[in-house]
Parts: sequence; C-alpha cells; structure tokens
Amino acid sequence: MADVRVRLIIEGRVQGVWFRDSTRRVANSLGVRGWVRNLPDGNVEVVAEGPEEQVRQLVEWSHKGPPHARVTNVIEFPEPYTGEFENFEIRF
Repeated sequence: MADVRVRLIIEGRVQGVWFRDSTRRVANSLGVRGWVRNLPDGNVEVVAEGPEEQVRQLVEWSHKGPPHARVTNVIEFPEPYTGEFENFEIRF
C-alpha cells in the first residue's frame, strides 16, 4: 500500500471543542503522521501522511470530529508524500 499525504481544511464549529487533541489521538492510533492547528478564521487545518487506508480513515473521521464539534465542510487537498514527519503533533 502506498503512502499518501493530504491537507484538510475543516470548517464549522471546530475550535474550542477538543478538535486538535482528538485529531492527534485518532491519528496516533492509526499510525498517521503530520500535524493539526487552529486557523485565525475559526477553521482547523490538518496535514496527514501515512499509508493510504489509514489516512483515508482519518479523513473520514474529520467529517464528524469529536462529540461537541459541528463540521460543516471538509476541503481536501492531495499533496505529494514527503515522509518528513516522525509523529503527529498539535501546532500553535
């Protein structure tokens, strides 16, 4: 299975609801590497790399997010895989 990379912009009520920490936990459980951060416009950005199936699972999870989130849209940007990450972290 090939490794892939994707950038996500997650829109909705996604800040202040543990979205970043929940994303980090899900990514780590799947073995996905990359990062998550809040954006100034109230959205959340994710860059994720890893095996295609695990990255797809993280993308699917991001359409719902943690219990108190209200995701209205997920914009997905495929990017070239770089292998630059050793883990999945929250960026500030």
